[in-house]
Amino acid sequence: MMKLTKATNYALHTMLFLAVNPPNEHIGVAKLAERQEVSTTYLSKILTKLVKAGMIESVSGANGGYKLKHGWEKISLLDVIKAIEGLTPIFDYCHNHNPDCLIQKAIESAEQKLLDELNQTRIFDLANKMNKTSI
Repeated sequence: MMKLTKATNYALHTMLFLAVNPPNEHIGVAKLAERQEVSTTYLSKILTKLVKAGMIESVSGANGGYKLKHGWEKISLLDVIKAIEGLTPIFDYCHNHNPDCLIQKAIESAEQKLLDELNQTRIFDLANKMNKTSI
């Protein structure tokens, strides 16, 4: 089974946390780290990747912190995973490098279904579900 790193887990949860907060509110790294019980140094590295990927923005100063960038509603789980880990296949070669390997074809098909599902699941949709369940 595909295993995502802790960094991706923190990134996904950070994105969801930012999505359920008021859109113009900047959340400091200390608050984000405390919420997930992770060090600010470790989370800062993850946040830097999300900034570079254009998903969040960083504002410095006394009222600074992080917030989602305009258009965040289109960001999928797959987008966040790619920003943190890149995207490498689960199964990238078959015994004897046979291009007709049935095992490789089956795994590639399953992997594509997983990628499609992750691509269709948006942070926005999860935030809406979260807001409805917490009311």
